[in-house]
Amino acid sequence: MSTTKIVIAGFGGQGILFTGKLMAYQGLIDGKFVSWLPSYGPEMRGGTCNCSVIVSDEPIGSPIIDNPDIVIAMNRPSLDKYEPTVAKGGKLFIESSLIDRKAERDDVNVFYVPAAQIADENGDNRLGNMVIHGKVMKESDCFRFDTVMKAMEKVISARHRDLLDINMKILKAGYDYDCK
Repeated sequence: MSTTKIVIAGFGGQGILFTGKLMAYQGLIDGKFVSWLPSYGPEMRGGTCNCSVIVSDEPIGSPIIDNPDIVIAMNRPSLDKYEPTVAKGGKLFIESSLIDRKAERDDVNVFYVPAAQIADENGDNRLGNMVIHGKVMKESDCFRFDTVMKAMEKVISARHRDLLDINMKILKAGYDYDCK
């Protein structure tokens, strides 16, 4: 039995909800049970938002996550809020091109990923979320790389199909990024 609880947090416009939905679809394609719970303020773009995703081998009783196994912090307020909640031994992914501090926890695995910078270097600075998602796939056993394209085809709307290739390119750059 395997269950992974993930919190993705940042500000509106960073693709937080898109990333969560992509993870949920990957879980579905892999035959897992999933929960996707978005949350955002009234401002949407520019306001705070977060998303909880659970991927499990068995039915999920509640979408609420108290101690996530994985936290993705895309801005400083999100790091401040969610770092204390990461389960001991869990993984913390920090968008280091936008966050100006190091993690305070020493009982979690921390990955500093300059996502916006990597996305910009690979063609679209708006896709930092894809960089982080790629790194999460590399560093966890929750998602398989070979299912991400099928999931992306479900999540990207028909009018944005032209963005499939750049999303995959940037996701691969995140997957290949070495945090050391």
